[in-house]
Amino acid sequence: MLVVAAFLFGSSAAVAAAQSYPVVVGKVDKKTFNGWRRYTESCLRCHGPDGAGSSYGPDLVESVKHTTQDEFNEVVVNGRTNVNAATTNVMPPFGEVEDVVSHLDDMWAYLKARADGVLGRGRPPRIGD
Repeated sequence: MLVVAAFLFGSSAAVAAAQSYPVVVGKVDKKTFNGWRRYTESCLRCHGPDGAGSSYGPDLVESVKHTTQDEFNEVVVNGRTNVNAATTNVMPPFGEVEDVVSHLDDMWAYLKARADGVLGRGRPPRIGD
């Protein structure tokens, strides 16, 4: 019985560690809410509302489904240029923008919650509100 409890507790801890955002009945924690705020301030103009993409920048909700947080951080900090026969897309580096770099974990939590389908579009309600 003790082994089963330890196994279950360990599994819960592993899931919580892998999940970078708590969402309770559709409400987010302070960190995830801050990620939405920072995204809205710094990313929305190119990537559209709620990370859904625009004619100028790709859908980040879809991109986060296929990337790691380290890869996300790398692109945000250092930028990226994608060139193909039809277009050239440039993501400028934000490595020297303190309001972005200081809150990469928060922005990742927000976009990851959106990508995982547990957070809808719009201003997320906060736990405790």
